[in-house]
Amino acid sequence: MDSAFGTIIEKLSKWMQVLSGIALLFIMFLTVADVCLRNLFQKPIVGTFEIVGLGGAVIIGFAIPITSFMRGHIFVDFFVQRFSKGVQAAFNITTRLMSITMFLLIAWNLFIYAASLYTSGEVTLTRQLPFYPIAYGLAGCCVVQCLVLCVDIQKILGGTYE
Repeated sequence: MDSAFGTIIEKLSKWMQVLSGIALLFIMFLTVADVCLRNLFQKPIVGTFEIVGLGGAVIIGFAIPITSFMRGHIFVDFFVQRFSKGVQAAFNITTRLMSITMFLLIAWNLFIYAASLYTSGEVTLTRQLPFYPIAYGLAGCCVVQCLVLCVDIQKILGGTYE
């Protein structure tokens, strides 16, 4: 039985996955439209390269928590499986704690970076799109990833981790 905390984090991760999918569809259609307009009418969409780059960051960042929640990443555990369940649990908790530390550091630095981008007013060259919302969004994704890892630890300690 999952906890209420785990259910909330799962729903949040799924909501972020939807945003990631919308961003993917948007940049896909933008790229197709840009190529068609460029080839048919010699009128490309200005700033497509910038928008696709920013969209790529959104796609990857917002997909990380649900991928981790669903354990959709590559996981090599043939070595760990040789140990007892207790050692496996200790190993899994240790790796989750290390990952939480890493993602918290990344989030902290992204928040600082986003604040400096906001203060400096840095924007993309062609479309003049601000960078700071993307940096803040990615920082938030790292925080949600930490929460997903906390749910993993909760599952490990509760004996429900598969």
